[in-house]
Amino acid sequence: MPNDLRRPARTFTIRQLCQEFKCTPRALRFYEDKGLLTPARDGMNRVYSYRDRARLQLILRGKRVGLALAEIGEILDLYEVDDGGATQNAKSLGKFRQRIVALQAQRDDIDNAILELEEASKRLEAHLAQTRPDLLPQAADYDQVLRARLGDLEHAK
Repeated sequence: MPNDLRRPARTFTIRQLCQEFKCTPRALRFYEDKGLLTPARDGMNRVYSYRDRARLQLILRGKRVGLALAEIGEILDLYEVDDGGATQNAKSLGKFRQRIVALQAQRDDIDNAILELEEASKRLEAHLAQTRPDLLPQAADYDQVLRARLGDLEHAK
């Protein structure tokens, strides 16, 4: 079966995993140094198993949602516990819920910052409209339109 990446017996080169997951060889070596990936060796070449590929996928997913590498490592290590994944699932659920709370707080902070900036922008725009309308960001656009229309009026005479 050509290129079926889901077959457990398949092995992968560093280049194949980098292409598939759009990451760098340096990143894979870094995860190896941290003990998150454990590729076999064939001379100087790293040979990644299906297990390594699955772990890389989980590492990248964890990073994408903001988990620390230490947290990702804890979750990955629990895969070895022989309880049908219950311990890993419970630990993952706890980490995920914590991350959700943190992300919601960040979202609230961002929403508040946007509101503050919008209010400040309105105040500044109103002040500039009264004191220096020529400095408003749209002033140059209006100036060009006005000059074009004035030019059209002059040509019409």
